[in-house]
Amino acid sequence: MASTSCSLLRLQPGSTGSIQRIEGMNPILRRRLADLGVSEGVMIRLKGKGPFLGPITLECNGQLFAIRRKEASMIEVNVS
Repeated sequence: MASTSCSLLRLQPGSTGSIQRIEGMNPILRRRLADLGVSEGVMIRLKGKGPFLGPITLECNGQLFAIRRKEASMIEVNVS
């Protein structure tokens, strides 16, 4: 099966992907995500999307956290 690359926002809840690239993000927020284990090459699962364009809930390395949709759109993932 071939892997495809897309924005984290395009994933459906419950889907898993490997982070390919994080671009255009505020360096402070990027550092905070790195402290949580979010970086290129890491597996991430989209747990849910908040209603009314609310935050995106993610799971990475056993931790649950939420980020804004704006930041989620800057994360590109490989889905197989």
